[in-house]
Amino acid sequence: MLERVEFGIFHEFERPPGHSEAAAFDLGFELVDAAEQWGLDAIWLAELHMTARGVVSSPMALASAIAARTKHLRIGTAVQVLPLCHPLRLAEETATIDHISHGRLIFGVGRSGFARTYAAYGVPYAESRERFREVLDVVTLAWTQPTFSYSGTYYHFKDVSLVPRPFQQPHPPVRVAATSPDTFPAIGSLGYAIFAASRLGTLNELEPNIREYRRAYAAAGHAGQGEVFLRVPVYVAPTEDEARQAPAESIMGFYRQLGQQLEASANEPGARPEERRAERGRRLQAISFDEVVRDKTVVGTPEQVTERLQALRDALGLDGILAELNCGGQIPRESVLRSLRLLCEQVMPHFPRPSVPAAA
Repeated sequence: MLERVEFGIFHEFERPPGHSEAAAFDLGFELVDAAEQWGLDAIWLAELHMTARGVVSSPMALASAIAARTKHLRIGTAVQVLPLCHPLRLAEETATIDHISHGRLIFGVGRSGFARTYAAYGVPYAESRERFREVLDVVTLAWTQPTFSYSGTYYHFKDVSLVPRPFQQPHPPVRVAATSPDTFPAIGSLGYAIFAASRLGTLNELEPNIREYRRAYAAAGHAGQGEVFLRVPVYVAPTEDEARQAPAESIMGFYRQLGQQLEASANEPGARPEERRAERGRRLQAISFDEVVRDKTVVGTPEQVTERLQALRDALGLDGILAELNCGGQIPRESVLRSLRLLCEQVMPHFPRPSVPAAA
């Protein structure tokens, strides 16, 4: 059995149909406040641009607001899209939030799989991998070196000193999103913790990828075995029937839309044949709800959700869960809050708890 399991929720600051943007922020903070009250470990902020689904286009601004209104909740990004950021500005903002929160920031990073936002920002998606590496390199240098210089393809700095330096030393924890099979060992070699998810594949398909991640992590000589955090849609309800029926329309709408976006992105610059985007997109559009429940989500009563998460923890060696409580953004507010409360009060107590950072 693992020594600890961190529980968090993945939060898009959803904008329900018929609600204003102002209401979406109010409802989003209501969920944050409930998470703090009920003892959740972490809140994870998405990054969405130019979509009516949610209002979390500026996760760092929201992270700062959450840091100011909470005392215990850890605040993570899931994920900050690094190729769209200026690395020095990002290093300053994250270090500032780390101080405001007294060391509760977790820096989750990734590239994002769709080129539409890159085009809007004027950044070629084909450059995303190299830009990702350069931004992460610059941010970690700025966090850890009194003065640093850097010369890459896209960024050049000379004799730069970051103010403020992070509250956490040597820096906030870094977690990297792993999606395609080749990214798992690549991240393991670098020694970072990973996010894994079942949006494109199945939960069962994650096991060999995580095994390769940990093999590469060990081969590179890093301490420990490498931390793995699973992002997965979760819905908890008092009865099995309600747990399956209440979120069904929202979840299925999400996967159909994701399938359409994935298929449409297959021919975008930077898309690689091995990602099989068109094939996966068509598969998601045709998937049944029974398949979604079996292969991609965790839904049920508190007892059923506990059992399923324990099985996943043991099979995958999980260090934490990012529960996506409102997959698709169409589940009513009252139902999402109840699901969160059941998760905190009737599921989390069955798992070993993570130690609270001294800074918090």
